[in-house]
Amino acid sequence: MDATTLSRIQFGFTIGFHILWPAFTIGIASFVAFLSFMWWRTQNPVYGSLMRFWIRIFALGFGMGVVTGVVLSYEIGTNWSGFSRAVSNVLGPFFMYEVMTAFFLEAGFIGIVLFGENRVGRGMHFFACLMVASGTLFSASWILASNSWMQTPAGYSIDASGVFHVVDWWAAVFNPSFPYRFLHMVCASYLTGSFVVAGVSAYHLWRDQHIAASRKAFSLALWAAIVLAPLQIALGDAQGRNTLRYQPTKIAAMEGLWDSGDGVPATLFAWPDMTAEKNRFAIAIPHIASVYLTHSWNGHVQGLKAVPFIDRPYVPLVFFAFRIMVGCGLLL
Repeated sequence: MDATTLSRIQFGFTIGFHILWPAFTIGIASFVAFLSFMWWRTQNPVYGSLMRFWIRIFALGFGMGVVTGVVLSYEIGTNWSGFSRAVSNVLGPFFMYEVMTAFFLEAGFIGIVLFGENRVGRGMHFFACLMVASGTLFSASWILASNSWMQTPAGYSIDASGVFHVVDWWAAVFNPSFPYRFLHMVCASYLTGSFVVAGVSAYHLWRDQHIAASRKAFSLALWAAIVLAPLQIALGDAQGRNTLRYQPTKIAAMEGLWDSGDGVPATLFAWPDMTAEKNRFAIAIPHIASVYLTHSWNGHVQGLKAVPFIDRPYVPLVFFAFRIMVGCGLLL
């Protein structure tokens, strides 16, 4: 339990808790904007009551996201001060743009969203809701650009002191993995929002409360989910193929694949043994991993043994986290 491990545990816990709130609020913000538009155009009171209900829920999630995000900013500078010094010329402007184009946009209009329905027209209230929803997407774009640059850096140079400098902002922002990560995360957020709305609505229907509003919200949420869930599978496949190209060791850890080869199996369950460099209790289907990773029956996939031990991630954590994610997605 050295300083690096402790820093990873602290940062992992913080960001694991933080991401729950953006994933929730990105979807709910767009849902609120849709409800505000329908309330403005149709005058149906069901949309108005739903909008007011979900605005309050969104506000709570928005506040939690801001508070936990501030903690992350401090931890980036304290836990990873050497890294921060090296990449500050790249990631610093990204975070600044996120605050200027996204947080200020959300903060500037959220007061109208929360308290302005009876003070401004319905059209202006919808515009405020739309700006808040747009702000969440802008925020996601800058944060995902930062995260993607750390995964697949581009558009930079390194000086003699080891400090990174941007030489091409377009390449740095739209780095090779950014489009895939951004679309995958936004779709995940919308899918999260749709199932939260569906779950809350189902709970009210089960208790015979707010029947008209709950039926409407339940229907809207399931129509969204029936589109988003299959779309997320396609987006996840695209990101997986991008990761295979740029980060093959990460894919190998996700698949629990030790040896490079053609026609590699899909491991449904195993316990990856990093010391023995093999999987214990493995249940695998031949060739299937090559099919979904390379779209070829005998596609070649690099294994973990292709890189030194020190360059490998902690395989069990990556292996099981990936299966939990895929399992949740398929269940949804």
